[in-house]
Amino acid sequence: MIFSRVTSLLVCILLSAQSFSQELLISNVNIITMDGQQVLENHAIYVKDGKIDKLIPLTPQTPRLSFENIIDGQGGYIFPGLAEFHAHLPVANDGSTQLQEESMWLYLANGVLRIRSMLGHPTHLDLRRRVNEGLTDGPRVFISGPSFNGNSVTSPEQAEAMVREQKAEGFDHLKIHPGVELDEMWAISKIAQEVSIPFGGHVPLAVGLDNALQSGYKSIEHMDGYLEALLPEDLEIGVSTSGPFNLMLVDQVQREKLPDLIRQTLDRGTYIAPTLTLFDRYFGYIPADEFRQAPEMKYLPGPLIQQWVNTKKQLERAGMLDKENVVPYLQFRRELFLALHQAGVPMILSSDSPQVFNVPGFSIHHEIALMSEAGMSNYEILKSGSVVPAQYMGKEQEWGMIKEGMAADFVLVEQNPLENLDTMKQPKAVVMRGKFFDRKRLQEELDKIENNHQRK
Repeated sequence: MIFSRVTSLLVCILLSAQSFSQELLISNVNIITMDGQQVLENHAIYVKDGKIDKLIPLTPQTPRLSFENIIDGQGGYIFPGLAEFHAHLPVANDGSTQLQEESMWLYLANGVLRIRSMLGHPTHLDLRRRVNEGLTDGPRVFISGPSFNGNSVTSPEQAEAMVREQKAEGFDHLKIHPGVELDEMWAISKIAQEVSIPFGGHVPLAVGLDNALQSGYKSIEHMDGYLEALLPEDLEIGVSTSGPFNLMLVDQVQREKLPDLIRQTLDRGTYIAPTLTLFDRYFGYIPADEFRQAPEMKYLPGPLIQQWVNTKKQLERAGMLDKENVVPYLQFRRELFLALHQAGVPMILSSDSPQVFNVPGFSIHHEIALMSEAGMSNYEILKSGSVVPAQYMGKEQEWGMIKEGMAADFVLVEQNPLENLDTMKQPKAVVMRGKFFDRKRLQEELDKIENNHQRK
């Protein structure tokens, strides 16, 4: 075998190796570059100073690879890792950064190497700084500022000032929530484009999907606004009767309107953060007490889990989450997701974590399963977590693919994720900015987090 003939020339160490931050050579791997669907079989990858320096094909003619830090990939598969592009990072209360740092490890341990936090706070800026400077281990972090909503925005002029403030403070993105009026939205759009900061989020009812797209939304979270845009124009939406995200109105949808909405979305170059798992878990018919028992809940504080249980049970008691209501709604969302995707609308991998029963990192694998069930191919799913987020942030020349000169951000798994998505749930190793974390180290961090939240 070529593997054995080449690796016999190497002084290899197993995947229980210590972390290296400068140079390493990972041999005996297959590389999914994400520059198309080609897999580079029988390769080594040389990392130096946080960058991918060389991709080396391994053949009987390959010269001896003599190097101090050689790691045997044991025939595994390397890919650029995943994204969580709708995160809600914890706030560092009373100066404690524990929950923030735990979130970073929960993401890394699940192969999530880039996050976009969509509900910002000044402490998130400091977290981003610490991660960027290597003081805290974690994925690449992009931060939206505090929400623009009916309470925080009082006038177009005040909205303009708020955009300028968030840009000056160093936030990467603006988050729109319900309650923003149409004239305020146009003011946000004008200044955001002037100072070059992207914005997106929910689609306020007073704004509507058409205006949100025309205003320059870079991303629409949760596919919000599409159902409302498909309803009859004379239908009155009542907060108390329509249900969360108007799920009780799905039988009123006029699907013949969808092609025009898709065309508008494509024309504006808008991205979609679908968060299928949030709706499956928060607004699905599976009882809250069942989700409470999910194994990954042990990595979060008990009071937070109880808060989620209480929130979902309120909807259960109101009858909103009865199966006959929820099944058609979730089916509509999956069909909408697939229609947008098949038309070419870019999807960014996102699950909304930590949010109701979505644990950082783990929830991305629930999202992936639902995307697959809806009809998205394995390659396109991987693309939504690597290439597309890089394009979204304008960083496609820096990360998101396995190419020489790009950032050494990648994940090693046992099997080919283009054939088996489940293999991504248990990374054998993660390399982040050139720093190597083996499975043993990742598990040690998970064990620490579990111990921190032992139920009394």
